[in-house]
Amino acid sequence: MRENSAANLVSAWETGGVRVGEQWVRSHLIISAQNLLKDWNVSNPASLTLADLESALAFEPELIILGTGNSVCIPSMGLMAEAAIQGVGLEVMDTPAACRTYNVLVHENRAVVAALFLTS
Repeated sequence: MRENSAANLVSAWETGGVRVGEQWVRSHLIISAQNLLKDWNVSNPASLTLADLESALAFEPELIILGTGNSVCIPSMGLMAEAAIQGVGLEVMDTPAACRTYNVLVHENRAVVAALFLTS
């Protein structure tokens, strides 16, 4: 079982920033319990492709939580189908909800990754 005290958790959120532990990240990011990828190079949730999620998929999650900024922006249905073919669930919500959900699932020792847009 993983030790949660060492896991990356989102400790705060504000428009334009997410605090992981004590560090503020001011760019789109991908986070898992063990990894933090800052400066995720994407433009907007609506045009997201499976290639944009390669870094998240590399962490071998069972679920990717996509936080689309201040409001929910559903990506193409094709993207959700492509993720499913890879054996990975894709849940879409606004970034504050994504941060909360990610933290809960990390505490449950789930193989989860959050891909977070800080603005939409």
